[in-house]
Amino acid sequence: MVDERTWSFEATLWRWRDGSWHFVTVPAQVSDEVDEAVGDATGGFGSVRVRVRVGRTTWLTSLFPSAEQAAYVLPVKKAVRAAEGLAEGGAVRVVLTLAG
Repeated sequence: MVDERTWSFEATLWRWRDGSWHFVTVPAQVSDEVDEAVGDATGGFGSVRVRVRVGRTTWLTSLFPSAEQAAYVLPVKKAVRAAEGLAEGGAVRVVLTLAG
């Protein structure tokens, strides 16, 4: 954790089943710290609003809890993947800050 509302980590970019959605899984320790920081202040489906930076690209999105991953997952939209040259299976350096 960089400060009490910002985390930095590296994770692998993966694609949701046969669809076009791409995600990175937030490491378990970071997911636990996010849970602790937000408490019950989550949105629909347990989502958490965040500001994300990957390379030179910054955007607002939400983390979503995943029982399958046993952690939060972070969607990485196509525009970000294209701008930063990201490919499925590649490593992604993420800086994540709670929004709001």
